[in-house]
Amino acid sequence: MAKRTKSRSSEPAEPTPDSEPSDSNPGTSQTIRTNGPQFGEPTPTPDPNKFSVKHGSDSQAYKILDSQRGTLQPRPFPIASEAEPRITLADALGKKGSDIENAITRAGQIVFHSVGDTGNTKGPHDMELVADKMVSDYNETDPRAVPSFLYHLGDVVYSFGEAEYYYDQFYDPFRNYPAPIFAVPGNHDGMVAPNTSADSLAAFLENFCASGQPPHRTPESGGLARTAQVQPGVYFTLEAPFVRILGLYSNCLEDPGVISDQDGTYPSLTGAQLTYLQTALQRIKKEKFNGAVIIAVHHPPYVAQTRSPKLIAGRHGGSPLMLQDIDTACENTGVWPHAVLSGHAHNYQRFTRTLDNQQTPFVVAGNGGHALQRLTSKAMPTLRTPMPQASLSNGDDQIVFENYDDAEFGYLRIIANQQQLRIEYHPASDGEAAKTPDDSVTVDLATRKIVAYNVPQSSAVNEREHRERSERKHRREALAPKAFGAGRF
Repeated sequence: MAKRTKSRSSEPAEPTPDSEPSDSNPGTSQTIRTNGPQFGEPTPTPDPNKFSVKHGSDSQAYKILDSQRGTLQPRPFPIASEAEPRITLADALGKKGSDIENAITRAGQIVFHSVGDTGNTKGPHDMELVADKMVSDYNETDPRAVPSFLYHLGDVVYSFGEAEYYYDQFYDPFRNYPAPIFAVPGNHDGMVAPNTSADSLAAFLENFCASGQPPHRTPESGGLARTAQVQPGVYFTLEAPFVRILGLYSNCLEDPGVISDQDGTYPSLTGAQLTYLQTALQRIKKEKFNGAVIIAVHHPPYVAQTRSPKLIAGRHGGSPLMLQDIDTACENTGVWPHAVLSGHAHNYQRFTRTLDNQQTPFVVAGNGGHALQRLTSKAMPTLRTPMPQASLSNGDDQIVFENYDDAEFGYLRIIANQQQLRIEYHPASDGEAAKTPDDSVTVDLATRKIVAYNVPQSSAVNEREHRERSERKHRREALAPKAFGAGRF
């Protein structure tokens, strides 16, 4: 991975609490206890040019799965003991977490990354392009611009979430990423290869859902300095200054995404995630939380469709019944997200949903390193955006396909403050020095309308203005007539 210089930021850029040098060995089979959470190698190391474990062909497994298409069912997953499992950024950061959160709050904004579908079975190069560029975002002179974490949108490891590929597809590409990584599982994280006895989500749970366990590196880390994440489960609320992210697990079907039993259609599932979502939204309402509310789910509710005939562009379809489940929880509580983030489709797509005078971006960011999927072909009409789309939920909303990138790998850089939520798209091919997004959208948190971005002044500008105001005040005081007290003469 590209060499990372030390950030000049303060607490928000704290890289690795309790970090210690690692002895990387992908063949390790031991759990390593640590003094605290660790996020990235203390000394950046070069990118690998090949996998340590050769990934065998999955073609036969996919032939079997294709023959079962239409009969496959979602798989059950661990249900949390509480209605709303949650974790704070401070929880993940360890003993310095509260101080870091306080510093972010004082700074007035939080920045974080999001991307999906980073796993790659062919080799490390494409994953590294994206990871390297995200790491370069930590080389900021303004502390407020330094990211605080990465939120992964699923499909961490292909093709069946196998533990033996976690080192090559997750730990090694992100070896220099100096912050916590949270994740919701994608379908490939929960899929089970045919004719095997593996448990669905087993490796994901081991590496991301270690809540209540002492800090440790898993065997899959190969000794690299990243401890298992302490998420409370595969669906959960992440609380951080200025933002709450409600993560949902949309299960292991290729399409569509599923978060409930859908009135008995999927008897292996329950309504636990609907209860969770409604509980989380209700708490937002009760606490009068006025920050950004984001829903993260691997399968996208919307994917691009051509005008005529109505054809899906690309290989993946939308998930209208999943969207109806989400809408029902929002309608019941009166609380709606400011944005919805997804992966699954291996490209970048951005939509605007207008409902009840509110505008909500739906963003697909599934071009994190796995094989890209083009939205156009010789048989498919050109996609000229903006383009109206069919409504998939209650029919009262309007959907516009705003922009896309199906030719490059990339990721999202997201900024939230007291007034706005800004989502930026950055292609990896722009290079690590380029910091201008190729696409962006900003939502006003109060009006829930898409607006122009109010660019915050840098901390250096703020400090200079504060110093100048103080100097002007002192000059005025020095020039002001003195008020002489009685008895002076």
